[in-house]
Amino acid sequence: MIARRAGISLQWALTVAVVIAVALLPRTAQPLSYHEFADQRGWLGIPNFLDVASNIVFAAAGLAGLSYLGGRSCGAPFIEAGERWFYVFVFLGLLLTAFGSSYYHLAPDNARLVWDRLPMTVVFMSLVAAVIAERISLPAGLWLLPVLLGVGISSVLAWYASELRGRGDLRFYAGVQVYAVLVLLLALLLPPRYTRSSDFAVIACLYVVAKICESADRQIYSLGHLLSGHTLKHLTAGVAGFWILRMLKKRQPMPNQFAR
Repeated sequence: MIARRAGISLQWALTVAVVIAVALLPRTAQPLSYHEFADQRGWLGIPNFLDVASNIVFAAAGLAGLSYLGGRSCGAPFIEAGERWFYVFVFLGLLLTAFGSSYYHLAPDNARLVWDRLPMTVVFMSLVAAVIAERISLPAGLWLLPVLLGVGISSVLAWYASELRGRGDLRFYAGVQVYAVLVLLLALLLPPRYTRSSDFAVIACLYVVAKICESADRQIYSLGHLLSGHTLKHLTAGVAGFWILRMLKKRQPMPNQFAR
């Protein structure tokens, strides 16, 4: 573990490094081939059925998390009531992802992809704010939550605006995703406020596995034509949502941790 003051410095250094990397990388447009998913089988009149139906895992995780946070037994995972808001936005983002991703996969194109990506950035950036609140400062996390949500949403809108201008640029959006994963891993180095610290690493790893499945969409589908890589991406990312809920249910405040 490193001291909290050193963690703040490391957080700033990570932020600056990602910003510089995004600025230095060459502009990259969204390839139109991205929308040509391996499994295009329809069923019950629903095109791309499995890529659409697999979003039910996001809906289930989001609803389960919101139900838990709204229940009477939810005081235990939080030292202060304000900490609940980070995870309200996490699970709300998961629920909205189910709708946005289903809408996109019914007829994939850039315009619909916006509604897939917007709620996902809500999940990413809410987790980043939660880590800051729990490992560095709760007031800072609460102050940064709307800022980070604005940054995430802006990254999607900036990408789509660049596509409409004919100069597609994914760098900002990709930087937001990379930053979120790195912050989750950074959490392992900072003094924890709660037990179950390693769950953040599991969540980050599940997201990385989901991205690998997405990249290997056709290769995975060719292995028997049962499930595509993109369908597995949805399932893996949905499991990450349930893992967040599992963490909240099982964790306990660390000894000598008081409101701050």
